[in-house]
Amino acid sequence: MSTFTIFLALIVVVAFLLIVVIMVQNPKGGGLSSSFGGGGSQQLGGVKKTTDFLDKSTWTLATIMLVLILVSNVAINRTGTAESKAIEQINTQQPAPVAPAMPAQTNENTETPSDSN
Repeated sequence: MSTFTIFLALIVVVAFLLIVVIMVQNPKGGGLSSSFGGGGSQQLGGVKKTTDFLDKSTWTLATIMLVLILVSNVAINRTGTAESKAIEQINTQQPAPVAPAMPAQTNENTETPSDSN
């Protein structure tokens, strides 16, 4: 098992946890905290502490995911880089024949200024 596979598994787990934490929250201030009675801050355990926990866990999981993604980029095995099939076909095709360079033509019939006298 490569290190990239381990990072990929960790990214999937963190993404699942992040989805769960975000889905538990309610954008209007309800969510999990309102399901415990929704009264004031007089409850045991405190509703405010629940929302603070969900907020902090969201930011923590998002930060962990960002770090895992950046570190997994380093762990990618680049020794056997796979190119696209189109590039492989271009590299394996025979090169087009190139016309041979023509030598410079010399005119033996033309007179030079010294020969004209």
